[in-house]
Amino acid sequence: MSTSQPPTSLSPSRASDFMQCPLLYRFRVIDKLPEKPSEAATRGTLVHAVLERLFDAPAGERTAPRARGLVPGQWERLLASRPELAGLFAEDPGGERLTRWLGEAERLVERWFSLEDPTRLEPVERELFVETELESGLRLRGVIDRVDVAPTGEVRIVDYKTGKAPRPEYAEGARFQMTFYALVVWRLKGVVPRRLQLVYLGSGEVVTYDPVEADLKRVERKLLALWEAISHATRTGDWRPRPTKLCGWCDHQAFCPEFGGTPPVYPLTVPAQRAEPAFSSPSDSARAPGTAAEPSPGPARSSASASDAPAEVAPEGA
Repeated sequence: MSTSQPPTSLSPSRASDFMQCPLLYRFRVIDKLPEKPSEAATRGTLVHAVLERLFDAPAGERTAPRARGLVPGQWERLLASRPELAGLFAEDPGGERLTRWLGEAERLVERWFSLEDPTRLEPVERELFVETELESGLRLRGVIDRVDVAPTGEVRIVDYKTGKAPRPEYAEGARFQMTFYALVVWRLKGVVPRRLQLVYLGSGEVVTYDPVEADLKRVERKLLALWEAISHATRTGDWRPRPTKLCGWCDHQAFCPEFGGTPPVYPLTVPAQRAEPAFSSPSDSARAPGTAAEPSPGPARSSASASDAPAEVAPEGA
């Protein structure tokens, strides 16, 4: 018996998956197909862990040498929790690649000190798991790298990126992620974050965005339209690939029709489709003369506007 379950919540990464390619979302969320770890993604996880742990030290001890010194120990902790990561360097008996890789992580950590001063920061939260349920019933969840709160109460949400800052035409994806977090915080705390801050360690840039309530309402409508599309695909089993340049990086080409593959058998039950009646129902003919027909219940729909239709939810440049 399949253990797969319909999706019940949405995170920024899974929302981005569906906008990028509905079939990719299915492979990751419904089929739960395994994916090979990558050096780049694992390095990002390692750097995040180091920056989180650095704040355990008193402010005056949050130095670049101390941060670099945390890298080997955090790598060992990561290996202990995810032994499969050792396979990244299985063909590196001399350890040269691992040494270079750890050195790259150290340089990213050190670059952070040119962008922010941790001795002047006292985050109220680090690696904060957040979850809220909208009035529609849609549950949103995610993990925020850092939350700062000023003495005057303004909230800043910070996200670390180990890659380079994208060109403006490709920046919508990162902004969507941050506005998603801001929406969750707003619905949880009733406070619109004053600033959303992306720290790009790969290029040494800080990108900020100051949202207003209208921005959060707009992304909420977008998420409702997106969830409606996901729910429809879940019910019907109709998950279509969306070919882009990113397909070349996908681990699931063997299962993708665009590459001549066949997806796994759909693990969820698809209800039989009922034929629409050709004539009015008996209840219609029995209605008292002169009374208006009651609207059909139909499938539940969100309050998303037509401009938020699923075909238009992909971020710019995706």
